Amino acid sequence: MEGSTSAARPGGIVSVMAMAGIVASLMQTLVVPLIGELPGLLHTTASNASWVITATLLAGAVTTPVTGRLGDLYGKRRMMLLCSVPLIAGCAVCAVADSLAPMIIGRGLQGMGMGMIPLGISALRDLLPPERLGPSIALLSSSMGIGGALGLPLAAAVAEYASWRALFWGVAVLSVLVAVLIRLLVPATPARAAGRIDVAGVLGLGAGLVCLLLGVSKGADWGWSSGTTLGLLAAAPVVLLLWGWWELRVKDPLVDLRVTARRQVLLTNLASIVVGFSMYAQALIVMQILQLPAATGYGLGQSMLAAGLWMAPSGLVMMAVSPLGARMSAARGPKVTLISGSLVMALGYGSSMALLGSAWGMLIVTCVCSAGVGLAYGAMPALIMSAVPRSETAAANGFNTLMRSIGTTVSAAVVGVVLSQMTVRLAGHVLPSEGGFRAGMLIGCAAALVAAAVTLALPTRMSTPATGRDVPAEPVTTAKP
Repeated sequence: MEGSTSAARPGGIVSVMAMAGIVASLMQTLVVPLIGELPGLLHTTASNASWVITATLLAGAVTTPVTGRLGDLYGKRRMMLLCSVPLIAGCAVCAVADSLAPMIIGRGLQGMGMGMIPLGISALRDLLPPERLGPSIALLSSSMGIGGALGLPLAAAVAEYASWRALFWGVAVLSVLVAVLIRLLVPATPARAAGRIDVAGVLGLGAGLVCLLLGVSKGADWGWSSGTTLGLLAAAPVVLLLWGWWELRVKDPLVDLRVTARRQVLLTNLASIVVGFSMYAQALIVMQILQLPAATGYGLGQSMLAAGLWMAPSGLVMMAVSPLGARMSAARGPKVTLISGSLVMALGYGSSMALLGSAWGMLIVTCVCSAGVGLAYGAMPALIMSAVPRSETAAANGFNTLMRSIGTTVSAAVVGVVLSQMTVRLAGHVLPSEGGFRAGMLIGCAAALVAAAVTLALPTRMSTPATGRDVPAEPVTTAKP
């Protein structure tokens, strides 16, 4: 193993991992341009068509922590290759779907492939020399922004000028290419953990997450006071508490909650939820403002393709700031980088109060917010990996990715409620009001400030993977890799 690692070119490894992150994150925005057309394409209702997005969310949330644990047990590269299988299969199923059921199955399979991203970040710890680790983590984390930002205009262009099925066939080809490159250019990574997979833990976590995320994401459709929504949201904490009780007693837990409870890991995960919430709020709001008709007085009347193009530079900004974040983490520590990223996000949201009236203003807002997200997303894996032993790197990163997903899901629900309650009527249609959009942006700003406050509580002395050393942030918490 050591020989293969030393013989491998770090630049090639990072490039392949970044490409994998871009392709996997494309799944999040791939169907957005099709939302309005899906009911007709799949011969179903608009409410049922929303499952095309919900299925990916649920599958990714449930399987990402599991694939992380399997990566620690059986090797991260092996699990990345296995993750590419449902990713490719899901794209193929969606490409040939002509009804709702196969499309949901395909999108669920695509969600199962999302575990490739935290696995790739974790594999860097095994494959790269210490001096390359920090910048590479930041670059790979920011590649997710590239996929998400470029996915909108790319998908809109293909859907507008070609068959919508070409979207899925194209991503299937990219997924095959990523799998081949991983197989050829990424060395095998060792199995760092011993034991077996905790099947009861998998089922318990899956059940709890389905109750929580399904209740939050579908609450607006079902009604927040409906028995189904309230039942799911009430069941979620009960199931998750029982799951936690089990995880603390089983010999080989799916998630080592004692490690997760370490101050550095716990606070980083809490910050991840809030950062995920803040990051997603502006994406939801800006896209709507760009596309609403100018007759509203605040809408900018852009087409889906034009709106996607206005938002695309934000992904490039996210990648551009990743080297700055890595240098900041190396010089001052990832805690400072995470605080800085959160404050930059808050600045972007705050600037929106004066910039909502033009497409150029929206471009500035999204770019500033994305710069903050790039700093924050690069710092979070560094904080996690410097506080956990090598045997739990992938599982800990998978759990951190899950925390971000919970944040984005809650953000979608909260912003959706705000926009649905603050409305205006135009030509017989009920639309979100300008006040609703401003309130949503202020909520995103507040969330970013909360993330900065949570990060301030992180221990001052902590380890950093960029140095290759682990310096205990508090007694008996950080194991040496």
